[in-house]
Amino acid sequence: MMNKLISELVAYGMENALIDEADKVYVTNCLLDLFGILEYEEKETQPRQLQLILEDMLAYAHDNGIMEEDTITAKDLFDTRIMGVITPLPSMVRTEFKKCYEESPKKATDYYYAFSQAANYIRKDRIAKDEKWVTDTEYGPIDITINLSKPEKDPRDIAKAGQMKSTGYPSCLLCKENEGYAGHFSHPARQNHRIIPITLTGENYYLQYSPYVYYNEHCIVLKEQHTPMKIDRLAFLKLLDFVQQFPHYMLGSNADLPIVGGSILSHDHFQGGNYSFAMLRAPYDYRFTIKGYEDLEAGIVKWPMAVIRLRGIELSRLADAADYILSSWRAYTDEAAFIFSETDGTPHNTITPIARMHEGQLELNLVLRNNITTEEKPWGVYHPSADLHHIKKENIGLIEVMGLAILPARLKSEIKMLEEAILGNKDIRENSEIEKHADWVEEWRDNYEITSENIHAIIQDEIGRVFVKVLECASVYKPTAQGREAFLRFIDSLNQ
Repeated sequence: MMNKLISELVAYGMENALIDEADKVYVTNCLLDLFGILEYEEKETQPRQLQLILEDMLAYAHDNGIMEEDTITAKDLFDTRIMGVITPLPSMVRTEFKKCYEESPKKATDYYYAFSQAANYIRKDRIAKDEKWVTDTEYGPIDITINLSKPEKDPRDIAKAGQMKSTGYPSCLLCKENEGYAGHFSHPARQNHRIIPITLTGENYYLQYSPYVYYNEHCIVLKEQHTPMKIDRLAFLKLLDFVQQFPHYMLGSNADLPIVGGSILSHDHFQGGNYSFAMLRAPYDYRFTIKGYEDLEAGIVKWPMAVIRLRGIELSRLADAADYILSSWRAYTDEAAFIFSETDGTPHNTITPIARMHEGQLELNLVLRNNITTEEKPWGVYHPSADLHHIKKENIGLIEVMGLAILPARLKSEIKMLEEAILGNKDIRENSEIEKHADWVEEWRDNYEITSENIHAIIQDEIGRVFVKVLECASVYKPTAQGREAFLRFIDSLNQ
């Protein structure tokens, strides 16, 4: 059995340019050693999906005591170890990327993205499970996803992870030391992970893809050193430098404060990719000029969050203007609008920046953020309100700011239960798993002629409308006359 599986995997590696003819015997012997097999005869094979080959290999490993547990984490650790055998060395991947880049930046990223999928670092089979749809809103079409690609932890995995001794190596999931790392029950394996060195404003960074891509070519750009994130003029320069090097990609950063920031603030990094986000497609809603930067195009974007857009052709001019807006915003207080730059020495104002090339110009989108909390709203004043938590209660980061909802996996089963309850005329409040949705359903239920054919689409659209409210909640300036007036007070302060 294993002779055939090894033959299949080696053939897969050759077909997907992970190995060539010169590697064939060496890789075969490494796989034989991994599975403790002493004899081998190459078998004729028919192409199969990689996941099917790996599933059969994992079953063999478990049945023969090579892999003790059969939990999701144990399987992920072992199948990544298998793939590490047929994944080329970092130097080979980097050489090929450089060769492709000499022809075009897009050819280089096309190669690297295809490679990351072929090596199973990006698990296509899991990502395909994500539910995605588009909801038309007053701000344009907005993308909604239910994230099903990241598997839930098995209780046995959680127990094992709790028994693991912390080593502090790698320092975090973004560190360059993850490349090739074997991992353990509290740290994912990365034998099939390869990163590409790039330079941003003279500093060393690495390009990689997210293993659970939320959108097309979802990439991460991480600093060589494990240093904290910081939004400043240099960060703007780096974003703009990157999109000049890779003009088909956008690149942004989470804010650098808790609540409004990303999940990993301890390691300086950016996120980007080859994707057209709804916010970037949104038009200007109001244009203005910043004194001293009359050569730049500036305006407020028609979006549920407070976004200032800058366009120009000179990288340094854009970075200077963005830095001026950032420093002004960090120091800005408007009690009437409940904007406080700090309380008791704790800063609250920061920016989520996003850069891209647009019609031959450089563009920076600056989303104003504030992380102040109160006793009534300990999770944040500019955070999804409690009545929206049944759909989304997590922090709103970079990706969602741009108009791509990443909703919890629980919603998949809850939507199905809601459909059954609504079609069956049942009391939603009697089901403990979906009673939290009852008030929401009552708001829109009578607006439709509901049938079994349209119920799924109706619920999806209503979820999309909730996400718009989530973004409005996260905005420091609401899309109201009062909110616009307050926003313009800040804009006016830039010219004083």
